[in-house]
Amino acid sequence: MLLRTGGQLVVDALVAHGVTTAFGVPGESYLSVLDALVDTDINYVICRQEGGAAYAAEAWGRLTGEPGICMVTRGPGATNATVGIHAAMQNSMPMVVLIGQVATHEQGREAFQEIDYRRFLGPITKWATQVDDVDDMAEALTIGFKIAVSGRPGPVAIALPEDVLRAGTSVTDVAPLPVERATPTSGEIDSIVGELATAERPVIIVGGGRWTEQARADLTFFAEANDIPVVTAFRFHDLIDNHSDQFVGEAGVGMLQAVKDTIHGADVVLGLGIRFGEMTTAAWTLIDLDEPTQRIVHVHPDRTQLGRIYPTEVGILGDPSITIGLLRDRIVNSAERRTAWRHERRNAYLDAAVAPPQPGDFDMGIVMRWLQDNLPDDVIVTAGAGNFSIWPNKLFRYGAEARLLAPQNGTMGYGLPAAIAAKAAHPERTVVCFAGDGDLQMNIQELGAARQAGIEPIVLVLDNAMYGTIRAHQERDFPERESGTKIINPDFVALGHSYGIHAELVDRTDQFPAAFERAQASPTGALLHLKVPAEMLTPWMSIDDARASGL
Repeated sequence: MLLRTGGQLVVDALVAHGVTTAFGVPGESYLSVLDALVDTDINYVICRQEGGAAYAAEAWGRLTGEPGICMVTRGPGATNATVGIHAAMQNSMPMVVLIGQVATHEQGREAFQEIDYRRFLGPITKWATQVDDVDDMAEALTIGFKIAVSGRPGPVAIALPEDVLRAGTSVTDVAPLPVERATPTSGEIDSIVGELATAERPVIIVGGGRWTEQARADLTFFAEANDIPVVTAFRFHDLIDNHSDQFVGEAGVGMLQAVKDTIHGADVVLGLGIRFGEMTTAAWTLIDLDEPTQRIVHVHPDRTQLGRIYPTEVGILGDPSITIGLLRDRIVNSAERRTAWRHERRNAYLDAAVAPPQPGDFDMGIVMRWLQDNLPDDVIVTAGAGNFSIWPNKLFRYGAEARLLAPQNGTMGYGLPAAIAAKAAHPERTVVCFAGDGDLQMNIQELGAARQAGIEPIVLVLDNAMYGTIRAHQERDFPERESGTKIINPDFVALGHSYGIHAELVDRTDQFPAAFERAQASPTGALLHLKVPAEMLTPWMSIDDARASGL
C-alpha cells in the first residue's frame, strides 16, 4: 500500500475539510506540513508573529463560521499564539491550531522548546492533544475539526511531533465527520414563546458563535414582527440590523446607561447564544445573582452554560441559528402591549449614542458620521481593544450586510490581523481596521504580512499618544499622578510607506473625506494617521472631567 506521511495527512485533512486559507509562522518543527502545502491551492498567509496569526485565524472563524487554521512551531511559537487562542475561546469561535512539537524520543527531558501542550493549552481550548503515533493522525485531525465546530464552538490545539510528521502510515481516512447541532423541540420553542407572551418589557440579548447570515436576518424579522427590543452582547453588534427600530444597543465595556436601564428594567430576558458574561451584565450587576427580578430564558449550545450564572426559568440546549430559525415565524401575541416599551428603549439608545463636539482640529464624531453615510453596506469593520474602540463599538451602526470583528476578551492588537483575515476571505469588500496607537503597535508588523499576501485593508490609527483606557482608570483612582501611560510613537506614515502601502497624516476633520477616498483607491491598502485630541479619554470624558468627577 502507498504510505502517506504525517505531514501529508495534516494537509489532506485541511483539503478534506474545505480549508482554503491558513495563517501561521513557519518553523522547523513542522517542515513536513509546509512541504505538503506546496501540492495544494491552500493560501498560506505568512504572518510576522504567531499572536497575529492566531488573531487572524480567530477572525476567519468568526467571519466564515468555519475553523480558522493557525500553524505555529513549538515552544515560543505556541506560547505567542496563546493570545489568539484565548480570544477564540472567549469569543466562542472555531479554530484549529496545529503546533510543531519536539520529536517523541526527545520528550520528557526538557528538550529544546519542549512544552506539554495538553497541560499548557488545556484550560483555554476545547481540546488539546498530541499525536504520538502516525497511525492515529487521521483520527485526531477529523475529531479535532468536529470538536472545534460542535456545540459551543472554540479552539482545538493539536501538537504534532516532528518525527511523527515524517513517519508513514496506511491509515489515511481524513473524511469530515458529521456535526450535530443542538435543535430545540417544538415544546421548547413553545416555552420560549410562552415566556415572551407574558412579558410587557421583554428584551432579547444575543451573542456567541454559530450565527449564520440567515440567522441574522431571522432575528431581525422575529424581533420586528413581535416588537421586541434586542441588545447585542459585547462586540456582537452585527447580529442584528442596527438600523432596525428593535436594536437598542450593545451590552459591553463602557455600556451606555440607556442599555443598562433596558436590561435592568426588563421583566423577561431571553439570552440567545450568550454566556451572561461579566461585560454583558456590567459585572453581573444588572441581573441579581440570587433572586433576579427578570425571568430568565436561556438558550445555549453548551448544556453546562444553562443556569450556570443565573437562576433560569427556562433553559434550552439549542444552537442559536437553529433556534431563531424555529422562532422566526412565531407570533408571541399582539405586539401593541410591547410597543411603548420598545419605543422608549430605542429612543433612549439613540439619544445616548451621540458624541458631543470634540475639541481641537480633528473631530472623530464628525468623521464617524461621514463613514456611516459613505461606507459600503457590506463593510467589514475590525478593532482591537482600547478607548478608541468606543467609536466603532458605540457610535457606528451596522446594517444587515455589515460585519464587526472584535475580541470579547479585550485584547489589544487584534484589529490588523483580523482585517487581514477579512480581506483574505472577501477581497471584494471594503475592510476598515480601527486601531489605537498603542493597540496597533502590538501587531503593526503584520502590515508586512498583508503586503506580501496582496491584502489591502484600510487602517485608521487613532493617535492620542497614550494608553487611553489605562489612563482613564488612573485618573479615576490616582488623579493627576500619571505613570506609565504616555507613549512616544513612531512616524506612522513613514512606517506605512516602508511597508509599501499608501499612508498619510490627517490632522484636520475636513481633510478626512478626501484622504479616505484616496485610501479606498489605493491598490496597496492604506494607513491613515489620525491625530485625535489627547485630552479626551472617551468621546464624552476629558482628563479634566475625569479628575473633577472621579469618573
